[in-house]
Amino acid sequence: MAEERTSGVIGRFLGSLNSRMRRFMFHVMSAGPIPQHIAFIMDGNRRFAKKWKLEEGAGHKAGFLALMSVLKYCYEAGVKYVTVYAFSLDNFNRRPDEVQYVMDLMHEKIEGFLKELNMVNRYGIRVLFIGDLGRLQEPVRAAAERAMEATSKNTSTYLLVCVAYTSSHEIPRAIHEACQARASNGHYHNDGEDEVEDDGMMIKVVDLEKHMYMGVVPDPDILVRSSGETRLSNFLLWQTSNSLLYSPKALWPEMGLRHVVWGIFKYQRNYYYLEKNKKQA
Repeated sequence: MAEERTSGVIGRFLGSLNSRMRRFMFHVMSAGPIPQHIAFIMDGNRRFAKKWKLEEGAGHKAGFLALMSVLKYCYEAGVKYVTVYAFSLDNFNRRPDEVQYVMDLMHEKIEGFLKELNMVNRYGIRVLFIGDLGRLQEPVRAAAERAMEATSKNTSTYLLVCVAYTSSHEIPRAIHEACQARASNGHYHNDGEDEVEDDGMMIKVVDLEKHMYMGVVPDPDILVRSSGETRLSNFLLWQTSNSLLYSPKALWPEMGLRHVVWGIFKYQRNYYYLEKNKKQA
């Protein structure tokens, strides 16, 4: 019994020490520019399970724990928006049993996230699910709506979860909605100059971006894909044209503090180059 109490005291001490060291490190890092928005492609859950000979689903469970840690580190570093690619719209083309497995897993993870409300409220996280949510099974959609409702009053930080999402769906959908909006207006004024006839087909980039799923937040400063892969996999193709791309070799469940810190350092090192490109775009 005494050994258990001693172990608990040591554990709390080490946890407190680690927390203080992180705060000090992030304080030093804050002397440079901190990215406002980091997006993650969470790649490597299955390979992690295969690597360690774990049962099916164990890789995704480990990945969920990694996500909780990565979120904490990002928010502690001063990142306001974090976006994660949870489920591609293309994944609905898999075998029905695979789709059902992923739906069940997603439902389990959303419910698990709702049990982490202490952490969510501590960092003031507002959760937004992004994508064609009508494609989700009813229990998953209902859980997503509960998560959004439970965090709707939080405004300090944001977690955007892309589900039933691909850029090749988002962009044509935004074009269609922007054209419909223009058609309903009929005419518009071009920055106070001559009135321009608009037949409903003339749209600007700003009009298009208003109708993007991701139009509710700034574009990502960094796009991170774990497991060393460099493919974007139809994710945020429009929004990442001026983002720093970072591909650590770690599988997603292996992602941790050092990967978040190194990604921010890479961003700081390339900050002026990235900002120059944004201004020229």
